[in-house]
Amino acid sequence: MLVKIEGVGVCGTDAHEYKNDPFGYIPIVLGHEGTGEIIKMGKNIKTDTTGKPLKVGDKIVTSVFTCGTCPSCIDFPSRPNLCDNLGCYGLMPDDDIHFNGYFGEYLVLRKGSSVFNVSKYDLDTRMLIEPLAVAVHALERAKSTGLLGFNSTVLIQGCGPIGLSMLATVKAFGITNIIAVDGSDSRLAVAKEFGAKYTYNFTNYGSFDEMKAVIEKEAGNAHFAFQCTGVPSAASNIYKLVKRGGGVCEVGFFVNNGECTVNPHFDFCNKEITLVGSWAYAVEDYPKTIALMDTLHEMGLPIQKLVTHKYPLEKVTEALEMNLSMEGIKVAIVNE
Repeated sequence: MLVKIEGVGVCGTDAHEYKNDPFGYIPIVLGHEGTGEIIKMGKNIKTDTTGKPLKVGDKIVTSVFTCGTCPSCIDFPSRPNLCDNLGCYGLMPDDDIHFNGYFGEYLVLRKGSSVFNVSKYDLDTRMLIEPLAVAVHALERAKSTGLLGFNSTVLIQGCGPIGLSMLATVKAFGITNIIAVDGSDSRLAVAKEFGAKYTYNFTNYGSFDEMKAVIEKEAGNAHFAFQCTGVPSAASNIYKLVKRGGGVCEVGFFVNNGECTVNPHFDFCNKEITLVGSWAYAVEDYPKTIALMDTLHEMGLPIQKLVTHKYPLEKVTEALEMNLSMEGIKVAIVNE
């Protein structure tokens, strides 16, 4: 299948790879939050991955693909995102480095790819499906703890694109008592629009303990927390904001940003914390994400507000630098 790329969000992982190649993937075409229009397809392709009719001219997004033969695929068939050879256009390279990422004009989809027909959505909405899938998978991991309910207090640490996607997902799940923590007033303002009841800018406090005391007094400690930053100190502090018997989902460390220090007695054992990690997403998360997008639209939650900057493809370097500056929220590359 040949896809004419229309737009792609710039992920923090793209920026990390651009900056210092932490995965050792170079040469690679980056860009995995993309979408485009089918302009040519094999004659035997009739439907997308969910069985929805597919034709030339339709708009699509793609998810990950797995090998099915590695130890992880064999041992954990219900968790395909753990595949040792996980494939993702614009993130993990394959044998051919050409036309396999969304930072380009065209994408060639190989055999075994997952494809979803999302023609009903505008471009900004389609570019947000991938980061929203990250949040959907994290929510599924959190639900596995049995600690989330309508009366839960949930804390979101980090209000970048993933943290705000996580907040929107939690809100759509039916949880209304949400705390958001970040260092940007503009991002916290969006968090408010997305349903946060309490917002805290950590730069307004002399220390973490000072902020913690204010949160405890005003909002109370959380039953569950999602750690959505790639900052080691944030990963250390998240456990201190959770009640005894509560839970944490670590979402923020897709790349190695360093180690953090925790106190096993106070942070884990004494509180009997339940900790789950969340790694990317599975193909099965995409139909849920598309349904979630419909729910967000019905709720009137302005998810498209996440897209704050757009650049043409020839200014991809400026787009990556803008992402690294942490100004705005979601930076995107749009092909005219």
